[in-house]
Amino acid sequence: MAESSALTPWTRCYIGLGSNLENPVTQVVTALLELERLDGCRNLIHSSLYRSDPVGPAGQPDYINAVACLETTLSPLELLDAMQALEQDHQRVRIQHWGPRTLDLDLLLYGDQQITHERLTVPHPYLQERNFVLYPLAEIAPQVHIPTQKSLAECLKLCKKGTLERI
Repeated sequence: MAESSALTPWTRCYIGLGSNLENPVTQVVTALLELERLDGCRNLIHSSLYRSDPVGPAGQPDYINAVACLETTLSPLELLDAMQALEQDHQRVRIQHWGPRTLDLDLLLYGDQQITHERLTVPHPYLQERNFVLYPLAEIAPQVHIPTQKSLAECLKLCKKGTLERI
């Protein structure tokens, strides 16, 4: 685990994890450990694992999802680069939009920042629509502030749990 620099404050962020290929439970659990070990990051907590229906093209296996809360001294784009490197370490191949994958890491929230960049949008643009993100997030941070959006409680009311299940 990285130590904090006296000059660089820690920023709390939330990362969504998902996998539906190559033993998804192992992919997500391993990624949680790897996120904690990133330089400039320390893991505070993570949700339980959840099984969710796939979003996107039909015929995909179910997903395993979780949300991690980290503190980081990395900038949002540095953190994004580190997350994408982890996806590559898990042999993620980007063939089909919202298609099956060994590992998907999404930066959901980065402090209270609102970020619009060609590579990154924070809060995550689909955050309030995805039960497989909202319910794990509520498990670990029920009072989290989501910039520019309804409260987490309001998002949960509008996004039904459906077939999402904690495993």
